[in-house]
Amino acid sequence: MLLTREAGPNSVVQGRVMLADIEENDSPETVDLALFINDQPLGNITPGPDGDWILAQQQTDAIIKAVTGSGVVEFRGGKAPFALSGDGANAVMLKMDDVQGRVNTVGALIKKGNKPESSVPVAPAIPAIVAAPTLDAPEKPLDAQQDSLIRPLLQAATRQDDCERLYPDPDNQPENITVTPLDEKHVLLSSLCWRAAYNEGYGYWVMDAAMKGKPQLVTSSGTSYQKGIIDMAQKGRGLGDCWGNESWVWDGKAFQLSSSYTTGMCRYLRAGGTWVLPTWVTDVKKADNAL
Repeated sequence: MLLTREAGPNSVVQGRVMLADIEENDSPETVDLALFINDQPLGNITPGPDGDWILAQQQTDAIIKAVTGSGVVEFRGGKAPFALSGDGANAVMLKMDDVQGRVNTVGALIKKGNKPESSVPVAPAIPAIVAAPTLDAPEKPLDAQQDSLIRPLLQAATRQDDCERLYPDPDNQPENITVTPLDEKHVLLSSLCWRAAYNEGYGYWVMDAAMKGKPQLVTSSGTSYQKGIIDMAQKGRGLGDCWGNESWVWDGKAFQLSSSYTTGMCRYLRAGGTWVLPTWVTDVKKADNAL
């Protein structure tokens, strides 16, 4: 179950539920899911557009009251009834109130007070990034002479622990370094940095078009580059039921972190992860020929 509350005054808590859909006999799309609290029915839950269920406001409010007290919350309609644990609910919701500046306000979830909703801080402005156009140019490997000149520069700009494949290794052939033109003044260099049991990470560096200056490392855990965007997608474990994702957008001078999120805990609910839980969001503006 996911509870979401936007920052700022007069916002309400929204609730969503997700059932397992990872085994052959999991068929949550056919389920009529119902909410029960203290063995009393509180109605069916509305199916959402993303394979989830959207709780009505009164259902969400009732769940919060139950899990922060002594109520028993149960979802029925799946393969077996599922009881929602209230362990830690008070601490989590108090932290939510604290981070959003709601403690001692009338709208606080836990520590209510007399302060009006107008005293709750407004949500901070979302940072904006203007995505710059990039060249439609192919990725090419460096030749031997270029490699001998560029590799030491990349090594100097990168900790060996972060990009071990960039350094000499008697057990492995050196990884190729590739170059992709970004614009008339900049190129993007890339090379495999590390490989583990179920993940691998590529390094991405920005350099001047002549490839004579100091490389600027963007990440050593990237997954792909396309049309001005570097993406990272790493599994939390081999099953692929939990992920961490980040993206960087080219703004004409540097790659700016544009998004960062996880899909929640590894609970074997959904292949690809259960939720999108952002830790960094931006508003990316599309420039001409960008993205």
